[in-house]
Amino acid sequence: MQDGRGGPFGAVIVKEGRVVGRGSNQVVRSMDPTAHAEIVAIRDACANLGTHVLAGCDVFATCQPCPMCLAALYWARVDRIYYACTAGDARDAGFDDAFICSELGKSPAERQLPMQQILRNEALTLFDEWKANPSWTRY
Repeated sequence: MQDGRGGPFGAVIVKEGRVVGRGSNQVVRSMDPTAHAEIVAIRDACANLGTHVLAGCDVFATCQPCPMCLAALYWARVDRIYYACTAGDARDAGFDDAFICSELGKSPAERQLPMQQILRNEALTLFDEWKANPSWTRY
């Protein structure tokens, strides 16, 4: 943050008392809107542990995770999240995810970002193939 490379967010992932992943907000530096501290820490921890599952890990973050980061932490299957500042604190500093939170509760047709389903039957063949192969790594 002090180098002008990202916002005031940081996160570490800890397993068995040892830091296994570190992340700081790198949205501006990397020109990647998904490079939030928690996402960077997840990627670091997974690379360091050689797995896509972070069961047994706790997350320590400077702020309550945004909807994207919270979803990623669920996908990573972390055990617990500890956070310092609230979403309200982030909003007061200019980081407001209330709009995204409200959009998630709506049906796709009601959201402000237009969504349209196409080619469902064609795409279902991929899921059928996935379900039929017991050797795929499930996640």
